[in-house]
Amino acid sequence: MLIYIVEDEESIRELESYALEKNDFEVMSFENSVEFYKALEISLPDLILLDIMLPGDDGLTILKKLRDNAEHKNIPVIIISAKDTELDRVKGLDLGADDYMCKPFGVMEMVSRVKARLRGVFEQKDHLKYMGITISEKTREVTVNGEQIELTYKEFELLKLFMYNPKIVLKRDIILDKIWGRDSTGRTLDVHIRTLRAKLGECGRYIVTVRNVGYKLDKDE
Repeated sequence: MLIYIVEDEESIRELESYALEKNDFEVMSFENSVEFYKALEISLPDLILLDIMLPGDDGLTILKKLRDNAEHKNIPVIIISAKDTELDRVKGLDLGADDYMCKPFGVMEMVSRVKARLRGVFEQKDHLKYMGITISEKTREVTVNGEQIELTYKEFELLKLFMYNPKIVLKRDIILDKIWGRDSTGRTLDVHIRTLRAKLGECGRYIVTVRNVGYKLDKDE
């Protein structure tokens, strides 16, 4: 699952990133609204950790823009801010924040709150997006950099499995069991991976082979 952190203090940004990555989340962090808005055009996160006092658009302005945008309005947002009065918390929650934490905060509590907000989030989403790849479970349509591509039933299910688990290494036997059941071979998986990569074009490189283990979806490899 992909988490965006918008925080201008480097030490806090690094602390939040480290804690989430240790819990197997994919993290992208930004020190201002400009970088954050650019990232939203590439990939939608599953949750946003948002500071209030930021250069450029402050956190409350960012939050309002998210809630006013049809594509972004359902992304869970947790505010983490030094503004700790009751009025500050009420204002953030009334603008649409899903949770509000005050600095200084406990790292374990932060991770727990993130996990709580993410429970069932994928079941509520119609579209999944990773870099230039977008899939719709409702219509079973797939686009790569805005261009629609045709996948077979198994290719779609395979891609969906990767999209649900970005940066997580999926073992070969687990993939085979989930997509084909027990009556399948590694050869079947390898052939489908090869054809899926080809159909994804330049985004096919994000499906990474982990030697002697399996595969993962990872833009950084």
